[in-house]
Amino acid sequence: MDAEGLVSPVAEPQERAFEAGLRPGTLAEFVGQQKVREQLTIMLEGARARESPPDHVLLSGPPGLGKTSLAMIISREMAVPLRMTSGPAVERAGDLVAILTALAPGEVLFLDEIHRIARPAEELLYAAMEDFRVDVVLGKGPGATAIPLDIAPFTLVGATTRSGLLTGPLRDRFGFTAHMDFYDTGELIDVLVRSAGLLGVRLTGDGAAEVAGRSRGTPRIANRLLRRVRDYAEVRADGVVTREVAQAALRIYDVDTLGLDRLDRAVLEALVRRFNGGPVGLATLAVAVGEEPDTVEEVAEPFLVRAGLLARTPRGRIATPAAFTHLGLDPVEGILGRSQVPIPPVDGD
Repeated sequence: MDAEGLVSPVAEPQERAFEAGLRPGTLAEFVGQQKVREQLTIMLEGARARESPPDHVLLSGPPGLGKTSLAMIISREMAVPLRMTSGPAVERAGDLVAILTALAPGEVLFLDEIHRIARPAEELLYAAMEDFRVDVVLGKGPGATAIPLDIAPFTLVGATTRSGLLTGPLRDRFGFTAHMDFYDTGELIDVLVRSAGLLGVRLTGDGAAEVAGRSRGTPRIANRLLRRVRDYAEVRADGVVTREVAQAALRIYDVDTLGLDRLDRAVLEALVRRFNGGPVGLATLAVAVGEEPDTVEEVAEPFLVRAGLLARTPRGRIATPAAFTHLGLDPVEGILGRSQVPIPPVDGD
């Protein structure tokens, strides 16, 4: 993984095995998301008391916050198998029929990126979620016949990073919905201390705080940075991850104190130094940093906006005073007002 990928919330394929060893096994071990954990605990305890599958669960939020981990925990808490797939993998209704008819009673089906499921499969999913039944259509045209097939009661856990793309009928069929929030520094420190114990990393309190502060509120990024800092500590230090060691390691990987990487800082530098804070159009800004507009908009901008360093306006992108301060410059007075053009006075006023 390159340096810029260190602060990406999306998991790389080679990370899956590493993450599996760090995932919590129970809700009690899961760090953060206190309200979601409490609500899930009550729902699962009620389902166990009734000896029935829990309601279908929809988890939404940015990547890297623990949606997959919660799906695994639900299956463990209910002591039932877990089957995992994703929306893009279900291209046809027949694909979904094959999955649903093979489910064991009470099994948990985890459908990641559920908003990307094919529309024919989504419509078939409605009856499966409500009535535990699917209709298989044989033939075409006037002679087509629909054969209903009963399926075992199951619990669907859907995960999405873009809940706004879910259709209303699909969203309404979930009995429990929860939004995953970004973690605060204290929660990320707890995540890092737990991961360090599992990995055998000697991590001091100030070292954990330093890594947590650069992790963009995302446990996946925190664990990724911990691995890189551990390597540095073992190769160029005494193996203990202190604040100084973490600072030196993350300096090498171009991850600054706010968690910005090379692309993030390039966008801010261009906006502040070349365009005096903006406003500037997305295409022009992308040319200035040598990237595609989609890369700037989808990779760099979300965190810059959330961190309060960049604002999107009808006239273009604008650097906030915090962006100037982060780059060691004095803010340009009135920069946020540049998106508003003053109305000229009317003759005779």
